[in-house]
Amino acid sequence: MAYKRSVYMEAKNRLSARRRQAEQDQMTRHSLTVAKCPEILTIESEMASYGASVIKAVGMGGDAKEYVKSLSIKSIAAQDKRKALLKQNGYPEDYLDVRYSCPVCKDTGFHDEHYCQCHLQLIKEIAREEINRQAPLDKCSFDSFKLRYYPDIVDKALGVNQKEHMQSVFELCRSYADNFTLKNKSIFMTGLTGLGKTHLSLAIAGRVIDKGYNVHYESAQNLMDKLEKEHFSRSTSDSSFKDEILECDLLIIDDLGCEFQTQFTKAEIYNIINTRHLRSLPTIINSNLSVKELEDVYHPRVASRIMGNYLLMLFCGKDNRQN
Repeated sequence: MAYKRSVYMEAKNRLSARRRQAEQDQMTRHSLTVAKCPEILTIESEMASYGASVIKAVGMGGDAKEYVKSLSIKSIAAQDKRKALLKQNGYPEDYLDVRYSCPVCKDTGFHDEHYCQCHLQLIKEIAREEINRQAPLDKCSFDSFKLRYYPDIVDKALGVNQKEHMQSVFELCRSYADNFTLKNKSIFMTGLTGLGKTHLSLAIAGRVIDKGYNVHYESAQNLMDKLEKEHFSRSTSDSSFKDEILECDLLIIDDLGCEFQTQFTKAEIYNIINTRHLRSLPTIINSNLSVKELEDVYHPRVASRIMGNYLLMLFCGKDNRQN
């Protein structure tokens, strides 16, 4: 699993900011405390001298052990003296400690040469924020999906009860997200506008991100705009937006068919679908177009790839946005 470079960089920047803020806050508290209790500086000078002496003792040979032990006792005594002085003046004993957001990694993001849990959580939060900037990810969960909006009547085109059918679609999407791995099949959601395709796509995205996977969500129009801009630019960057699209753990394309269509966009759609299929990476596409309409709009190869390799989800009912 590998998140976008921008996510890692933003996490690194935020961790650095947290660390700097914690250290700045400690310096401020220290200045205020010293102004009230100047004796603190004398004690801290003693503590620093003991620490320097321990470093020098490394080359002393056989006598170092006992010497370091005596220095350790003196250092602890000095620390206790500082704690007592702080307490006498109405401060907590740990008032002059640096108060990191994460005491485990001290806001470095790493613990025992591995990502700290705080770092992993921050990465997930930033990944969610990136999607939230272009779609209502936080508002589209499985809990907020309302099946009561689907009528308890038979759909004439599909020959199924609309409410029962959408209950099955909902359960399938939730199971897909709960049990997500890179071996999951791709999904093609099709149906009229306002039937919940985007909502369930985002619900899947949110839960898969929480499981630690890299999810990239784009509307078809934004996706094509970004690919076209990159294609015709002169950038020589090692990493590219197209690489992110082709390599992410789960790609979600919203509203396929609503983008402005050119030969370039049609070729890119096929390339994305085909390349991710060859790499065995799952993709979720939702569209107002039927598979037959996809064949007419794009190319029979696009429809063939979807029919042969995607799990087809048919959405029915009435436009929920009118409720």
